Amino acid sequence: MRFNIYPLQFEPILKERIWGGTKLKSVLNKPITSKVTGESWEISTVEGDVSVVSNGILAGKSLNELIDSNPEDILGTDVYKRFGKQFPLLFKYLDAREDLSIQVHPNDELAKKRHNSFGKTEMWYVMQADKEARIIVGFKENSNANEYLENLKNKTLLSILDDVKVKTGDVFFLETGTVHAIGAGLVIAEIQQTSDITYRLYDFDRVDSHGNSRELHVDLALEAINYNKIETKKSYNTTLNQSNAVLDCPYFKTNFLPLDGKVEVNKNGKTFTVYMCVDGNFEIESNHTKFQYKKGDTVLIPAALNSFILNGKASILEIYIS
Repeated sequence: MRFNIYPLQFEPILKERIWGGTKLKSVLNKPITSKVTGESWEISTVEGDVSVVSNGILAGKSLNELIDSNPEDILGTDVYKRFGKQFPLLFKYLDAREDLSIQVHPNDELAKKRHNSFGKTEMWYVMQADKEARIIVGFKENSNANEYLENLKNKTLLSILDDVKVKTGDVFFLETGTVHAIGAGLVIAEIQQTSDITYRLYDFDRVDSHGNSRELHVDLALEAINYNKIETKKSYNTTLNQSNAVLDCPYFKTNFLPLDGKVEVNKNGKTFTVYMCVDGNFEIESNHTKFQYKKGDTVLIPAALNSFILNGKASILEIYIS
């Protein structure tokens, strides 16, 4: 029996981090209770952190439960064929009060072999940036393992890594193997493969409240790193009321939709769609019912919901699998 199909929201899964702050509340209105909240996992099926529906008659059901009983209706025919009953993406908001550790993620092959996991290709959209905020992405010039290890040993790693100033609306695509770190003063919307595999290379010699430093994964990272200089920043159009292509990679496609008024949306049932509201307010009208969203909200449109209307004034990231 087909379930009642409507746009799904989930309880945020809040994560304290040594580098976190309070902007997830002040900027995105998340219900944080800690002054070091670094992440809000919006849609997740990572083991131990599975999202639970927060709205409508399915409230209290986990995303895994819904997929298990209605895989094609939730995921879409093409996504189900490719991934089975696995939800292949993870959606987050991050608040960096301090610099994150310098890290890297393994590709699918390495992650499968070592962790029985997907790799971790990801995309960042900058929602808010303090003055002079920056990120670290890749190497300034082509490098190699020996140069990397020498600089790591001498604590001069930053001297060979690319340091990029950022502003609201900037987008960066981080393929697996890209050495990276989100800098202090940034709120980021992050789209990634369903994976929580991170190799930490350098943590600025920080310690926690008990005087303990976090584990580094220098040896594991050696084989995972892409030592070549790469271009990570993505440019895109901002035509009103239109899905403007931002990124099309093997794992997901992202569009930027600047909404000002009404837009009719028609889908083909092949893939789910996720909307992340990065600014403003909008509503989805479906089956004569209206659902309201604001900045910081994330909504999953089940693949079986083929036709609906977007209405409002907002900046929206539109993500699906192509």
